[in-house]
Amino acid sequence: MGVILTNDVTAQYEAYPYPERNPKDEAVRLITGSPSLPQEMDHNLWGGQRDWTKPLRILVAGGGTGDGLIQLCQVLTSAKRPYHATYVDLSSAARAIAEERARVRGLTGIEFITGSLLDAPDFGKFDYIDCCGVLHHLPEPQTGFDALAAALLPGGGIGLMVYAPHGRSGVYPLQRAFGCLTQGLPPEQKLIMARDVFAQLPKGHPFSVNPHLVDHNASDSGFFDLLLHSSDRAFTITELDECLTEAGLEFSGVPEPALYDPAVFLKDAKPLSGLTVNERMQLAEDLRGTMKTHVVYAKKLGEFIGPPLGKPYAVPKLRGIDSRKLARSIAKSGQVKLSAGGQSQVFKVPEGVAPAVERIDGRRNLGAIRTGLGLDQFAFGALWKPFERALTSHGLLHYSAI
Repeated sequence: MGVILTNDVTAQYEAYPYPERNPKDEAVRLITGSPSLPQEMDHNLWGGQRDWTKPLRILVAGGGTGDGLIQLCQVLTSAKRPYHATYVDLSSAARAIAEERARVRGLTGIEFITGSLLDAPDFGKFDYIDCCGVLHHLPEPQTGFDALAAALLPGGGIGLMVYAPHGRSGVYPLQRAFGCLTQGLPPEQKLIMARDVFAQLPKGHPFSVNPHLVDHNASDSGFFDLLLHSSDRAFTITELDECLTEAGLEFSGVPEPALYDPAVFLKDAKPLSGLTVNERMQLAEDLRGTMKTHVVYAKKLGEFIGPPLGKPYAVPKLRGIDSRKLARSIAKSGQVKLSAGGQSQVFKVPEGVAPAVERIDGRRNLGAIRTGLGLDQFAFGALWKPFERALTSHGLLHYSAI
């Protein structure tokens, strides 16, 4: 069973592998992001308690030029944690780039397959499946959700990304127009014509006034993928939840919960009291109006664990923040300033939490931090919970044993 794509889509990714990457750049940088960052995975999928001494069986479904694959395998390699990864993509050109990126880094334990993610169950069963930017390009996306669910081991998890409609305003009218104008042309000629027409768009065009769209300026492959794709749809968070449910899956978490919290728009949260979690998430998406993608973690129905908030055994890890600098700032101001989706928030936290923050080193659990401060559980919880709430909501604090 292989995914049926039009000749146009196949030709696109052979001519313009996406995203555009130069394997030589692996010597100077590692591209990181969500999903598929191990600490974030552990936090959202396994209650921060995965036994990382056991090999992680990974499927990168529709891996493109390899961003998710390289990040995940490099972090695990650097942490000296065992894994076996299977990369699958229909584009031989994209696969070649991903393979070379892995070779430059000296990454091993990766099997490369040119094939369809719809064949995922044929490749084995997996603890973790990465699927970013692919499901929304399938002629029948639900078949993709179903295939991934069928390849997931009990207790396993999926990290996926699909397009969202509001932040992509202006994209789909141009895709239809360019599809009409360039029908039958080879990819290179499509790009030339579309760029010529694009240069003539009026300043008031919905695409022209959308500041959140940048791929078309980054590279030819970015322009083609954004504006010339012949199979592309977007999902509201409600539609994404419906696809997951039909596949026997459920939400397990999102990298930045604050993005899906409508309370930040309200002076009084009473109107939210009768809404379900999914209704609140949809309301936040509609109010925010800028989301280009949805990045979520999912597990099989009934297997949700949730992060170990405040648990003594939980090991806190800060993402991209120096614990000592943050501790000094909190001790001085008693607050943390954070932003999500272009919206800044100031969280008041107890100044007394600063010594606890300073002790975050990626190894101590909360019990050890509390004991080191000589506090009982009640006193420690009063200090820690406001800090924890602020940073976990913005994806800056994870609990993980890795």
